[in-house]
Amino acid sequence: MHLTDTRITHGPGGWQVSFVSDDGDVVTVHLACGDINAEQALERARAAMAQLTAFGTRGGGRSINPYDAASNGDFNVEEPLLVTRH
Repeated sequence: MHLTDTRITHGPGGWQVSFVSDDGDVVTVHLACGDINAEQALERARAAMAQLTAFGTRGGGRSINPYDAASNGDFNVEEPLLVTRH
């Protein structure tokens, strides 16, 4: 996702910060607090996105993919590490 636009709006339910990508995808963070300004809302939305980046990973590290999960580190073995059925 390559960020191309950030839209900040305030409504009766609080702030909405939308991060728009170059391909049209949008991620919106809703902030219930209404006692902050637009710049503070943007910073809180960025912090929320950073926290979500680490969601589901061990200690906030990189996420594990199927290849890494099956790998024992021996890359010279010719046999596949996973059994694939179609």
